[in-house]
Amino acid sequence: MARICSVNVGQPVEVDFAGTVGRTSIDKRPVDGPVEVLPLGLAGDSVSDTDYHGGRDQAVYAYAREDLDFWVEQLQQPIPPGQFGENLTTEGIGLNAAVVGTRLRIGTTLLEVCSVRTPCNTFKGWQGASGFDDTRWVRRFMQARRPGPYLRVLEPGVLQAGDEIHVVAVPDHGITVVDLFVAMNLDRSRLPSLQAIDDLAAEPARRLAARLGSLPAGTSTYPVL
Repeated sequence: MARICSVNVGQPVEVDFAGTVGRTSIDKRPVDGPVEVLPLGLAGDSVSDTDYHGGRDQAVYAYAREDLDFWVEQLQQPIPPGQFGENLTTEGIGLNAAVVGTRLRIGTTLLEVCSVRTPCNTFKGWQGASGFDDTRWVRRFMQARRPGPYLRVLEPGVLQAGDEIHVVAVPDHGITVVDLFVAMNLDRSRLPSLQAIDDLAAEPARRLAARLGSLPAGTSTYPVL
């Protein structure tokens, strides 16, 4: 059964590793009971670096317990829910194999897989500050190809830990979360394939446009790693 293991939220905290912004909300902690899901994210959660995070295409970040367990083996220490900055820690569903545009009914919410995480130096700094081996962390995370998806909120509502995850629609283009991640970060020659995705998220759409020559090369609101 696919379900939510943990719902995690965080507020801005001032830290040395957060670059020019000086604060981060990556420290997500589990919360008990029902949590309201709003159009731009979870109640009680916040975004610190609004240049690179948040908005409709990054309203909710999900990461699978199975992928956290992969990193447990790699890092040789326990990883609690929320450690990767995820709002939803899931179980029993292959999030990285999900087709972009897949719709999920969780509690009274309807969420849609729409984009992927690009790891940054704040993520690296957070891992180090938490006592994990952060050596070459950004590169290691990218090479593992386990990014986890960002979800749009199509229907606000309420969800909580223990809720089942129901897949209610899957597009037929076949482009998965991993495919999107690879095209955006590891093999830009695959960007044109993203034209098959309806309502493509803004950042991959910008990278696609740059690839096709509609924008100057490198035009992006996100750092290219």
